[in-house]
Amino acid sequence: MMKNKAGNNSEDAEILAIDAIGFLASDSERLQRFMDLSGLDVAAIRAGAAKPAFLGFILDHLLGDESLLLIFAEEQRIRPERIVQLRRKLPGAAVDF
Repeated sequence: MMKNKAGNNSEDAEILAIDAIGFLASDSERLQRFMDLSGLDVAAIRAGAAKPAFLGFILDHLLGDESLLLIFAEEQRIRPERIVQLRRKLPGAAVDF
């Protein structure tokens, strides 16, 4: 059973996004694909990790790739819908998630 791991505030969303960075970094192919698509390097990712808008961008990346989203959600033991809810707590969220 998947649990509702995070609460409802922006801090919970930021924590989830930082977990997502770790998830991407834990697999060289995932990380390389993210860097290729975003044009960012590791230094830029590290610098961005302190910025809420960048953290939203990380969750956007997951939400744009269903298979990646499902793997991350399973590893985090949360429902994919929860990631959508938390994404809305960070700057720059689209209204049509």
